[in-house]
Amino acid sequence: MTLQQQLSETTTYLRQQGFADATAGIVLGTGLGELIQHIDIKKSIPYGSIPHFPESTVETHKGQLIFGFIGGTPVIAMQGRFHYYEGYTMQQITFPIRVMKALGVQQLLLSNAAGGMNPAYKKGDLVLLNDHINLQPENPLRGAHDPAFGPRFPDMSRPYSPPLGDKLKAAALQHNKPLHEGVYAAVMGPNLETRAEYRFLRLIGADLVGMSTVPEVIVANQAGLPCAAVSVVTDECDPDHLEPVSLAEIIAVAGRADKVLSSIFATVIEGLG
Repeated sequence: MTLQQQLSETTTYLRQQGFADATAGIVLGTGLGELIQHIDIKKSIPYGSIPHFPESTVETHKGQLIFGFIGGTPVIAMQGRFHYYEGYTMQQITFPIRVMKALGVQQLLLSNAAGGMNPAYKKGDLVLLNDHINLQPENPLRGAHDPAFGPRFPDMSRPYSPPLGDKLKAAALQHNKPLHEGVYAAVMGPNLETRAEYRFLRLIGADLVGMSTVPEVIVANQAGLPCAAVSVVTDECDPDHLEPVSLAEIIAVAGRADKVLSSIFATVIEGLG
């Protein structure tokens, strides 16, 4: 079955379930789920019940697709995403982005938990991504090309929408939360990085490092779907003073920053209605 056929079956099923004509799409990352409290939920479906959807294998990702409203804005939210390190293909990881685009989503907001390598960042800080470096070993656009999905060679000179980014910065000011800007490096994972790897990533221009987001952003750009992404800095990656960090610590830090990030996202989404 082709990707286009899978997409058709999935979108048909979701429309029958009431998922249609959403304005905003949302992808919630590790430890980030508070935004669900802002949604007037009309329908929630486990990923395993959706045709051709993978299932999230990371314990902090609940694995549900949600349709509802934030203010007057209809939204589709992914409560948990998929990662390359889980064993999925890049096409599977990014399939939900194509689904959201096909269901009418016009703006995409993504969040993630990331290691902060910029010395100006502290645990719990929020960083608006203004660019990225893709160090993952695969690309979601590799393989046979279907023009229906967009150009074969999409431009990536502005992968993150400046107008959407400006809305996030304005919302952050409203909520009295500083919003840094920086470059995100995407790596395969699932292990965290060595001291030498942090030095290398900083040397090539990265402020943050994580294991997600970039494949989704690539597909969004191919599809002509404006997107913006915010990282929560969950650990400080100073190679000269590196301390061991556990997943539990990362989730705890993300959880503490989640409330204000969710409020910022909700403010922006309400304004899209």
